Amino acid sequence: MKNVILASLLAVSAAMVAGCQGGEPATTQGNTQTVHAQVVESQQQLVPVSLRSTGTVHARETAVVSAQVMGRIQQVMVHEGDAVRAGQTLIVLDDAALRSQLEQAQAGVKAAEGAQAAAQTNAALATSTLNRYKQLESQKSVSPQEMDEVSRRAEAAASGVEAVRAQTDAARAQESSARTMLGYTHLVAPFAGVVTARMADPGTMAAPGVPLLQIDQAANLQLQSAADQSVIGVIHKGMKVQVAIDGVASGNPAGTVAEIVPAADPSSHSFLVKIDLPASSQTRAGMYGTAEFANGTRQAILIPRSTVVARGSLNCVYVLDGQGIAQLRYVTLGAPQGNLVEILSGVSAGEKLVDVPSDRDLAGKRIENSTGARP
Repeated sequence: MKNVILASLLAVSAAMVAGCQGGEPATTQGNTQTVHAQVVESQQQLVPVSLRSTGTVHARETAVVSAQVMGRIQQVMVHEGDAVRAGQTLIVLDDAALRSQLEQAQAGVKAAEGAQAAAQTNAALATSTLNRYKQLESQKSVSPQEMDEVSRRAEAAASGVEAVRAQTDAARAQESSARTMLGYTHLVAPFAGVVTARMADPGTMAAPGVPLLQIDQAANLQLQSAADQSVIGVIHKGMKVQVAIDGVASGNPAGTVAEIVPAADPSSHSFLVKIDLPASSQTRAGMYGTAEFANGTRQAILIPRSTVVARGSLNCVYVLDGQGIAQLRYVTLGAPQGNLVEILSGVSAGEKLVDVPSDRDLAGKRIENSTGARP
């Protein structure tokens, strides 16, 4: 029995050796399943290099409205989110005290104008008397002493007119000042915009310099981002920048660099870059966004996004070997480039990939190109 078993094992071993020496057995070739699929090739291309910077959307112009005179707030005529036009009244202060001052100033003007009229009448009379005395002097009908007295009275009357005129000008200036102060009780919008903050309500005592409202200019927004000092050299005024605002589904609109603050932040060693944004009804001040600054090109391996399949949390592609057999290979993806995606590892340039593999398991299967030609 042992001899029979040993002879059988030797026969099987001889058959296996013969099979290895003669190449792949015909049964292996015949058992490989063939699948038709579209085949594409990975390519090495130049891709743009960009520098990414994050920031916040701000209005290009912001005004903080505060009172210029002390007074109790009577009315606040706007709320957050209200659109306002230039010159629109926003807040009204109690004007009783300032109105009283204006009335007093107006009364002072009237009194000064009355005194000026009387002084002018007196000066006109003194001038007329002086002229008559000059005629009498030519006829030697008055004494030199009388002539001196009349001349001095005329000079005094003229000086009185000038003094009263100065008092009248001062009274009018006081009236103008009181009228201006009264105008400060109506706070108006400096430009058309949107109310973004309201810090006071009726009954509050307003004081000069204390913020009451904040207004952002309408439709003029900027993304203010911090660019590292190592890349600030490639950014310049007027440069076009691709921006993306979180929550705004409008693609990547192009902004324009409007200003680069020349001094760096000493704590972060970054420069503030202000980017004018295109008009958008969805963008609001305070939103978070990113900017990408172009910085030349580099070589990269790209494949169509449609070749990538997910296996759990990993990305894979089916790569064809020299015999057209598909092999599942894990890859590391980089930045997307339109319909293509960059491959950081896992695929070399010029390799053939299965396009749109869907959920099929193609590993170990021979792929025939859907055009009818072998890849």
